[in-house]
Amino acid sequence: MPPTLASLVHHSALKLTVRAGADRLDVPVRWAHPSELADPVPYMEGGELLLITALKLDAEDPQAMRRYVRRLAGAGVAGLGFAVGVNYEEIPAALVDAAEKEGLPLLEVPRRTPFLAISKAVSAAIAADQYRAVTAGFAAQRELTRQAQAGGPEGLLAALAAQVDGWAALYDASGAVVATAPEWAARRAARLTGDVQKLRDRPAPASSVVGGPENEDRVELHTLGTGRRPRAALAVGTAAAPGTAERYAVHSAIALLTLTTERSRSLQAAEQRVGTAVLRMLLAGEPDHARAVAGDLYGGLLDAPFRMLVAERVPVSASAALARAEVHKGAAPAERHSAAALAAADPGGDPLAALADVVESAAARAGEAVLVVPEGERLVVLAADGGAAAAACGEYAAALETARAGIREKVPGGEEDELVVGLSAPAGPIAASAAYKQAEQALSVARRRGRVLVEHERMAAGSVLPLLADDAVRAFADGMLRPLYEHDATGRGDLVASLRAWLSKHGQWDAAAADLGVHRHTLRYRMRRVEEILGRSLDDPDVRMELWLALKAATTE
Repeated sequence: MPPTLASLVHHSALKLTVRAGADRLDVPVRWAHPSELADPVPYMEGGELLLITALKLDAEDPQAMRRYVRRLAGAGVAGLGFAVGVNYEEIPAALVDAAEKEGLPLLEVPRRTPFLAISKAVSAAIAADQYRAVTAGFAAQRELTRQAQAGGPEGLLAALAAQVDGWAALYDASGAVVATAPEWAARRAARLTGDVQKLRDRPAPASSVVGGPENEDRVELHTLGTGRRPRAALAVGTAAAPGTAERYAVHSAIALLTLTTERSRSLQAAEQRVGTAVLRMLLAGEPDHARAVAGDLYGGLLDAPFRMLVAERVPVSASAALARAEVHKGAAPAERHSAAALAAADPGGDPLAALADVVESAAARAGEAVLVVPEGERLVVLAADGGAAAAACGEYAAALETARAGIREKVPGGEEDELVVGLSAPAGPIAASAAYKQAEQALSVARRRGRVLVEHERMAAGSVLPLLADDAVRAFADGMLRPLYEHDATGRGDLVASLRAWLSKHGQWDAAAADLGVHRHTLRYRMRRVEEILGRSLDDPDVRMELWLALKAATTE
């Protein structure tokens, strides 16, 4: 502890006597400073023991002493030391009364005690306190390191909580709580998720102090990691601002957790290489070899139904990126800093990396295995069917769709998204290659439809008509039907409408003619003209199918 007035009074060599303010001797003393100025306040910082002989003071004037003492107390002076036997044989009653009324400790300094001795005593006590703090800090660092080696992050958090006499929590990149110490702090830590997520907007390393409601603790938040994107965050809750020793402990914990995080990244890179090999073996139809290489790394992922996910980065226009930033800026704070929405609305981020973070974080919280393999501008994911990782992908896509809707409103034609995702039907290791093809097909449909996520299972449950909106299909339809449109433009018959009516009635002459309001012989003549103009027979079912699809494509928005 730093020196206090009480410790100076109890210093046997100083022989100080308390004349006023005996109930406030526990005040810390930052320094001892002699001054004979009538008004030393402009040169004080607060916390000093002011030493005087009253050389330039009328210490016997009650009003002057009240003004003088009031100024000192207002400036935060810790106490006043008055040397007797120099200008006054004893402390004047006016000064004693003023000090009592203002609650300012007043110490009598005997003539044989020089001010320099008091200054040295204060300096020595401050140095000793700092030495104790540094020593305690090094001891805390050793203990935190030992706990980190023996018990991992959980052991480190427990040691840190004991060092600061408070609690500590570790968060992942999405802001979710990974571990807390003690256990009772889990609920308190969960309430700070939004504050942790806000740090992602600031350059790393970043920190902030969260002042809780009245009678609640003070919490420091620190990002962890050396890259542009924080990999994790640390929260430290204490009853008051940490002292020097506690500060050493916090900084040591940050360094150790950052090293752990960076080491985890190296291990993750190695795991990623193994995952790439496992994926290639699965796609090559070698599930047994894939299981042998994977070992226990992916748990039961390869023994149960899984989903194959293929995600692709799509270039985004400058106008769309600007609109995305505006959507992010205008969102409510809770929405703006949710894990998925933040990644969705971040124009400078990597959407594939953000998706990987969301999926891996969800899997880690649920304790399930997930295989994530980057492939250049693509990301391939194997996730348990019905698991947390697959669900998190759906939530992420929904957040992107919401951001996309806002972009459409701000920038017409700038609604391109930065990510498209295709999701296969449930499959097993033997059918991994088929699942990959399904995911690619769903990805292609998502790209054409302007969707973020398309599931292969849902494609068959819908209509084929939206697929006809593809530019290549429309070009085919225009080329096939152009001769008929050119014929109708001359006013020599309505061949297109007649063809549509005849095909819609499955070639039934009377029903189609009735819909058109013409005689069936007229309709037969028109169909012969269609065959002559196109050079194709309507008796061929393939020709009828192509003509029908061409007609539908011509009317598809």
